[in-house]
Amino acid sequence: MKLENKLFSFAKTIPDFRLDRKRLYPSENIVFITILAVICGAETWEEIEDYGIVKREFLETILDLENGIPSHDTFNRFFSLLKPSLFEEHFVSWIKSISNEYKGVVAIDGKTVRGSKKSGLKSAIHLVSAFSTENEVFLGQIKTEEKSNEITAIPELLKVLDLEGAIVTIDAMGCQTEIAEGIIEQRADYILAVKENQKELYEDIESAFLIPSKDPSKIYIKEEFGSGRIEKRTCTVMNDLSHLLNPKRWYSLQTIIKIDSERYIKATQKTQTATRYYISSLPCDAKKIAESIRSHWKIENNLHWHLDVSFGEDKSRKRYKNAAQNFSTVLKLSLKILLNETISPVKKSIRRKRKIAGWDNHYLLSLFEF
Repeated sequence: MKLENKLFSFAKTIPDFRLDRKRLYPSENIVFITILAVICGAETWEEIEDYGIVKREFLETILDLENGIPSHDTFNRFFSLLKPSLFEEHFVSWIKSISNEYKGVVAIDGKTVRGSKKSGLKSAIHLVSAFSTENEVFLGQIKTEEKSNEITAIPELLKVLDLEGAIVTIDAMGCQTEIAEGIIEQRADYILAVKENQKELYEDIESAFLIPSKDPSKIYIKEEFGSGRIEKRTCTVMNDLSHLLNPKRWYSLQTIIKIDSERYIKATQKTQTATRYYISSLPCDAKKIAESIRSHWKIENNLHWHLDVSFGEDKSRKRYKNAAQNFSTVLKLSLKILLNETISPVKKSIRRKRKIAGWDNHYLLSLFEF
């Protein structure tokens, strides 16, 4: 092989489930070209083939292309047959080899690939993902056909994650006793949002906070200024669970939480307010809990937003066999590579980095020098 680095070593570990024993294109070439093409802006199998053809002279300097560039059908077939769980397992192992140890918050949230919906046929594909907010690392995902299926998908995802010592945050859809139990069984802690889908629990917590706390150790206030707004968030925690009708049904429950937020928008001179409730297995540490809840939104801002805006995942129409789930992993892998880039003296957006990578082969290769 002409090329040896951690990314190409990763590509060589990906198993090949194609039945044709007379394969013209090695699996590592298919995986590596796909990642390069996606980093440089490709969004479809046809565009990945186009990238390979246009960049063949460059690719021949780093890969053995004896049989040329695979067709778009070959790329599609390879990733459609590849088992998503194995692909993700190899991806996470590779990430561990280039990242620090996972710690802190692991946010779990779902995302619908709206472009995968076909009129009159199936609903859009929904992916439930786990994201290490401190490391900005994707840890795994489960595919479902409906958002409502998150309740059954999350326990399956928990089983394959290494969560020991982490704090798992999930929105109200994941506020289920079985999910809380699954997190504790993984030797992790949980913070679960509570809404009206758990009506009794919601009303109990709401009534528990009717009397304002006078204990400053159980209150944490954070103020932020910027982008034409002033935001104040007040986190109040309570370890008195006597207000709950049946607290023991929630495994290892220690704390109930109230978050009051005030946002003043300078442009409109209006103040928006909101109150949210949570339950947690963590002890009564208002600052730690507030920061963990705030960190949860990184899965939206640092993962889902980039996937849709920088990579166009929301427009993807892939749904044949395992194609959509595996391509989503390719996008997350490509995003991590671009986020890791530190050679530029000036901070650049992900979209700008993708364009430069497509224009400059030297810059593209520098992304893999870790």
